[in-house]
Amino acid sequence: MPDTHSTENRLNELEIKASYTEDMLDQLNLTIYRQQQQIDRLMAEVLQLRQQIPEGGGAGVRNLRDELPPHY
Repeated sequence: MPDTHSTENRLNELEIKASYTEDMLDQLNLTIYRQQQQIDRLMAEVLQLRQQIPEGGGAGVRNLRDELPPHY
């Protein structure tokens, strides 16, 4: 009967490994979900910042007096 005992041990080890694998998969799925939420928030923020940029990308006519340091 040592063969039955060995088979039971191997089966238990495989069940333990499967359990750890399931847990790791759940953790990875949660990580991916959180990263996707963060990506979505960052994309919305970039879009909002792009909408704040004036037309022409800010390359309009500049007044040189505006560029003088405040001590002049």
